[in-house]
Order: sequence, then structure tokens, then C-alpha cells
Amino acid sequence: MLDDLDLGGEFFGLLEREDEAVTQRVAAVGCQVCDGPLHRSDYRRKPRGALIAPAGETSVVRFSLCCGREGCRKRATPPSLRFLGRRVYLGAVVIVASMMALALRSAGEIRRQTGVPARTMRRWLDWWQGPFLGTEVFVTICAQLIGVDVVRVPASIVDRLAGTPTERVQRMLAWLAPLTTGSVPDGARFLRGIA
Repeated sequence: MLDDLDLGGEFFGLLEREDEAVTQRVAAVGCQVCDGPLHRSDYRRKPRGALIAPAGETSVVRFSLCCGREGCRKRATPPSLRFLGRRVYLGAVVIVASMMALALRSAGEIRRQTGVPARTMRRWLDWWQGPFLGTEVFVTICAQLIGVDVVRVPASIVDRLAGTPTERVQRMLAWLAPLTTGSVPDGARFLRGIA
């Protein structure tokens, strides 16, 4: 599967357009605290693509919104398909490198193949096997895909998805997107129709 994966500029351009669409949907709803208008308040990121997705390192703007009502000014950062929360590495890199780590098992080989340090990879695999399994997102995925092997997450999820390897990663990113923000409650509703 990984040989056919294309995480180039076109892939990240598509993710950026989808992030823009989600941002516009969140802005249209307005501030969830005071019903004030939401204005763009994007900020710069320095994402890492490692050896897996160097083209993604050009996606440097995290779309964000800020309430325009004086006295409120609450930030609303919409769900993202490019960034996986506060992680420095791009979401696609976290998924693909974790899948490779499950297949390779040797810390040195994982580092040579992905460019991600072994310590970081261990943290990611611990997250997939721990906190991720307790999320509403994982429950939703298990409800839609029968037979997900918990020990092989995320590979067992991506393997069950239809489409090309690139489309599978994109769909997985769309499922994970609600986890990328804490400031937009029920972020999944803004992702309907994406991927």
C-alpha cells in the first residue's frame, strides 16, 4: 500500500481547500459563546513532513477564527485535515509513519524509512494504543468498520477503507479531524461531505 502513496503538493493542496471549506462553515455559524461574528485569525505553523511528505511542509498556515465582539474575542480553531492537533508533524505523516512502524518494528529502520525519531514514534504508537481508543472518533470508526484490530491501529483502520492508498489516508484524516481542535465543540458536524 505504501508504495502507491502520493503525498505530494496536489494532495496537500486538496487538504488545504477542504480545511478552507470547513473554516467557512464554522465562521458562518458564528461564535458559540456569544453569537458574535467570527473573523479570520490564521496563524503560522512550521509543520514537518519528514521523509514521507516533504511537500506538506509548504502548508504553513493553520486556519483559525476569532470572535469579533468586544469583550468576548474567543478563538475558534476549526477541525483540520492537515494538522493533527498540536503535533509538529503533519497528520498524514503521523498516520503513515505509525503504519510503517507497526510493520518494521526496528527503531533504526523506522528512523531510516520515515525520518521520524524513535522516541516520537513510540509516543505516537502509545497514543494510538491508549488515549485514541477511548475517543468518540474511535467508537464511530468501529461502528462503521467491522473487525478493526485494536493492536494494529491505525493500519487496521486504513486497510479497511476503500479507494487508493492516498484516498484512504485522506479519509482517515477526515475521521481524525474532530480531534484536531478543542475550541469548536462537535467539530464533526462541519466535516460532513469531506473525504
